[in-house]
Amino acid sequence: MKIPTLESAPSTSPPRRRVRDVLTALSRPKVRVMLVLGFASGLPFMLIGNTLGGWLGDYGIKLSIIGFLSWIGLTYSIKFLWGAVADRIPPPLLARLGRRRGWMILTQIGVGAGLIGMAASDPRTHLAGLIGFGLLTGISAAAQDTVIDAWRIEIAADADELGLLTATYSLGYRAALVATEAVILLLATAIGWPLSYAIYGALMAAGIVAALFAREPEQADVVLQAKTRAAMRNPIQALADAVVGPFIVFFRDHGLAMGVLMLGTITLYHLCDYMRGPLSLPFYKALSIDKPTIVAVRATVGLAGSLVGISLGGLFCLRFGAMRALVLGAILQPLGIAAFALLAAHGGDYVLLTLGPMKLSAFATIMTADSVAIGFSGVALVTYMSSLTSLGYTATQYALMTSALTWAGKTLKGFSGVLVESLSQGRTQIEAFGLFYIYAAAIGVPAIALCIWLAMIRPKNAPVASA
Repeated sequence: MKIPTLESAPSTSPPRRRVRDVLTALSRPKVRVMLVLGFASGLPFMLIGNTLGGWLGDYGIKLSIIGFLSWIGLTYSIKFLWGAVADRIPPPLLARLGRRRGWMILTQIGVGAGLIGMAASDPRTHLAGLIGFGLLTGISAAAQDTVIDAWRIEIAADADELGLLTATYSLGYRAALVATEAVILLLATAIGWPLSYAIYGALMAAGIVAALFAREPEQADVVLQAKTRAAMRNPIQALADAVVGPFIVFFRDHGLAMGVLMLGTITLYHLCDYMRGPLSLPFYKALSIDKPTIVAVRATVGLAGSLVGISLGGLFCLRFGAMRALVLGAILQPLGIAAFALLAAHGGDYVLLTLGPMKLSAFATIMTADSVAIGFSGVALVTYMSSLTSLGYTATQYALMTSALTWAGKTLKGFSGVLVESLSQGRTQIEAFGLFYIYAAAIGVPAIALCIWLAMIRPKNAPVASA
C-alpha cells in the first residue's frame, strides 16, 4: 500500500472542502496529538538557529562566528540517515511502545538533555561545550522530526486527513517558533538566557506525553516488522535496502528526470528564508528595535499572520491542490523577505499609517506579511512532499526530501554574517543589512521558476494528489 504519489494520483480535480469540514475534523484524537508533536518538533529549531544568534549577539560574539555556528543546524540536512535508522532498527529499550512512538520518546529525551546542557554552557567561556550540546540537540531534533513526519504520513487515513494533519503540525510547529523566537526574549530579559534555555528543555516533556498518547500506525508497523525479520535472515541485503532502497523506489515511482526536478525544487524552495535566518535578531538590534517591541509584534500580529498563513495554506491545498499552493508560496516568500529592506532604508521602524489614536508601524506590517508568506509556503511544501512517499520507506524518503530542503540553506546561511560584514565595507551596517535582505530575496527567484516548470510538466501525466 502507498501514500498517493504523483504517479498514482487520480486525474480528477481535487475535491473542494468547506471550512466547517476542516473544523469538525479537529476533534479527532490524532489531530490533537499532532498539534503537540508539532510543538515538540518546532521547539529546538530556533534554539540552535536564530535565537541562538540573539543569545550570542547579546554576549558580544562576532557576526561571523554567529553565522558559522548556525552550521549546527546541518544535522537536519542528513535526515535520510536518521530515517534509515528509524525505518530499520527498533528503538532501544522502548520497542514495546512501537517503532514510531519509541523513537519519538528517545529523540525527545535527547533534545531536552541537549538544551539543558546548552543552558549550562556559557558561550564566552565554554563555547566548545555549547557547540557540543548544540550538536546533541540538533541530531536529536532532526531524528525526532524524521520520526514525527513518518508518523504523520502513515497515520493519515486518506489524502484529506494528511492535509489536515500537515496543517495541524504546522500550527503546533509555528506556536513553538513564536515561543522560542519571541517569548524567550522576555524570559531572557527577566531571568537570563541560560535559565530560559533550561525551561525550554524541560518543555520537551510535552512531546513525550503526546507520544505516549499517539496510536502506532499499524499497517506501517507490519511492513517495518517484516523488513526487520528479513534483515535477520539476510543482513547484507537488508542493509542495501535500508540505504539504497528508498532512493531506488523514489526514482522508480517518479522517473529520474522528474525526481531530480522535484529534489531541485525542494532544495531551493526555502533557501531565501534560510539565508536571512541567523541575523534576524542582530538586524532588529541594529535597527534599535528593543526586545519588548519584538516580542509584542511577534506574539500578536506576527502570530496572527502565521495562523492566517497556515490556515490559508491548508485550505488552499484542500481546494486547489498542493501544486498550485507550492507555486504561490514560492512567490510570496521572497516578497515578504525583501520588504525588510524598507526598514533598513529608513534606518529603523517608522509609522506606516495613522488611524486616529492608532498607529500602524512598518515593522509590525512587514512582520505580519512575512509570517503569512512563510506559514502558507511551509504548509504547501510539507503537503507536497508528504504526497511523494511510499509505505515501508516513509521516514527515509521524506527525510531524503527534507535533507534536500535543508542542506543548501543551512550551509549557505553560515556565511550570512561574513556577507553582512563584507557589505559593511564603505557602508553603514544598516545599509549592509538592507542589501543583504535584497540578496536573500533574490535567491528565491530560481525556486519560483522551478515550481512553475514543475506545475507545467505535471498535468501532462497526473496531477499531485490534493492534501
